[in-house]
Amino acid sequence: MPASAKNSLRVAVLADSDTRWKWGALTASRLGPGDTEIHLDGYLLRGRATPTARQLREVGVDADSLREVTAGEFLRAMEGAGDGKPYDVLVLALVGGGVQAMLHGLGRLWRDRAERPVVVTGYVGVVYEKLADGLLLRHGADLVLANSRQDAERFRAVYEGVGADASAVTEVALPFLGGAARTGEHDPYTVVFAAQPSVPDSRKDRAYLLERLIRHARLHPEREVLLKLRSRPGEHTTHIEELPYQKLVQRADPPPNFRLVYGHMGEVLDRTDLLVTVSSTAALESLHRRIPTAVLTDLGVREALGNHHFVGSGCLVSWDRLDAGHRPEPDPEWVARQGVAADGGYDTAFDEARTRIAALLARPGGLPPLAPYYTPVTAPGYLPGILARHHLAPDGSPLPGAPAADRDPGPVRQIVRRAARGAYRHGVQRVAPVIRRMGEL
Repeated sequence: MPASAKNSLRVAVLADSDTRWKWGALTASRLGPGDTEIHLDGYLLRGRATPTARQLREVGVDADSLREVTAGEFLRAMEGAGDGKPYDVLVLALVGGGVQAMLHGLGRLWRDRAERPVVVTGYVGVVYEKLADGLLLRHGADLVLANSRQDAERFRAVYEGVGADASAVTEVALPFLGGAARTGEHDPYTVVFAAQPSVPDSRKDRAYLLERLIRHARLHPEREVLLKLRSRPGEHTTHIEELPYQKLVQRADPPPNFRLVYGHMGEVLDRTDLLVTVSSTAALESLHRRIPTAVLTDLGVREALGNHHFVGSGCLVSWDRLDAGHRPEPDPEWVARQGVAADGGYDTAFDEARTRIAALLARPGGLPPLAPYYTPVTAPGYLPGILARHHLAPDGSPLPGAPAADRDPGPVRQIVRRAARGAYRHGVQRVAPVIRRMGEL
């Protein structure tokens, strides 16, 4: 499939949350050589985590067009991807099940079409759980991006271990790594705790972390202590947040040098002297900028927390040690294997992906059909359920009763959607925890 014009690339990104939109859009911007003009169309998959307008502004990525769609609406949009306004690349920035559903839906649409977009997918950040499950759900894309050398090796091992083609695995780096390196302490010295929506997930553990952060602020009144939050009350990100820190803070009595902050993580890191987290991908952004980075061990080093990923990093530390003035020193070899200080520098991190995409677009006769590992033959008890969640049959066709196209919803329909989404989020954050506590009585 030829590129739409010389030194230009038409890219579509389908995302299901604010963080995945950020990853997908920034990845799209790096898929062409430096002089390439990127035309970006964004599609937001309608669901519980569909980004709000504020979240989209905070991501700070502009698109030539951006609209909310159901899975069926997106497939109908892609059905014409070979007519008139073709896409060169399609980035699926979705949870694994969403990627698998789109691969089957698109595979059915394009089964007789050699000229189709190059399909790219990957992960938003650190891959610390469900490695095999998530990878096999992403198998079938033309490129499966790995954010580091370590991930690339693990991804290939999983695919080869089940007898699947591993050639799609392509090493890159997290597309949002950047910003100026820290050169000295700020005034005031600033400590930032990067909160996560679902880690840890218990009220007791989240209250403990908040209490320790506030205690650190009291112990060091000369410092500014910031609690960096991903979303405001009522908003959702990639993971459900049942116990937002904003609610827990209401019961605390923080000192004047403690406050909550939102906004772009890069802008917060511009004034950070110490980044503290349990296992957030923000740790990699911080390490990239040479900011002292602490991954907490207070709740244990456990797979459920994701901080086990940082074993060997030199960043694991407790609040007690931080209170006493300890500053972790990262292990350079570990950092390099995470794609943070990759050989050749960050500017070349996407060279392999660019080369592979160019070769696929120039392939004589077009691209082969999409061929996911999971099929009705290899996973007859698993695949149908994955596809049904997106109203698709096992062959990738729309199921009867799938939501109809809604290309231009009126104002009343938009209000109803926002109200329904708000009710769902209220149920998750307020009603569900109450019911759970009642069940434990």
